[in-house]
Amino acid sequence: MYQTILNDASFYRGLVKFDEDLAEQARHNGCACGGKLHSARYPRKPRGVPDELQEDYSTRRSFCCAQEGCRKRTTPASFRFLSRRVYVGAVVVLVTALRHGATPARVAQLRAIVGVSGRTLEQWRLWWLDEFPRSSFWRWGRGQFATEVDHDSLPLSLLDSFRKPTAEERTVDLLRFILPLTTSALQEI
Repeated sequence: MYQTILNDASFYRGLVKFDEDLAEQARHNGCACGGKLHSARYPRKPRGVPDELQEDYSTRRSFCCAQEGCRKRTTPASFRFLSRRVYVGAVVVLVTALRHGATPARVAQLRAIVGVSGRTLEQWRLWWLDEFPRSSFWRWGRGQFATEVDHDSLPLSLLDSFRKPTAEERTVDLLRFILPLTTSALQEI
């Protein structure tokens, strides 16, 4: 069910639209100093998205204050990019979730779909199981759920805790939940 999302171009196009909405909201809000924000996109070389969407994922929206003396950069949260990671956020979440209970053949298939190495996959798994549960974000975030999330099966248990009918909706909900992590270099894998 989650595996089909990995090659679903319409799912990734939806994430582009969500990011555009977040960027426009940030631009409209302006800088904390009251200055106007100018576009300051920066290039990305994301991995894991369908080939036809590489161009849509090749830049991340960001802004720079036009006020002389401020010039502060504002980078809005992102549904597509999980901080500075090379692979897009949905891939980091879904491939790690699909690894739970997977046979070696299934792991090999997942790796072939998105081109992720076994070492990288292991780093993601360790991040979800060791670092994420100890983060201040998770200490706050786990209180947002009606039932306890099983730490031993993160992020699958987190995906399943969102009560939506489709895998796509649960994935978007999880990406929305972790939006605060998308702008912080402290959450690197």
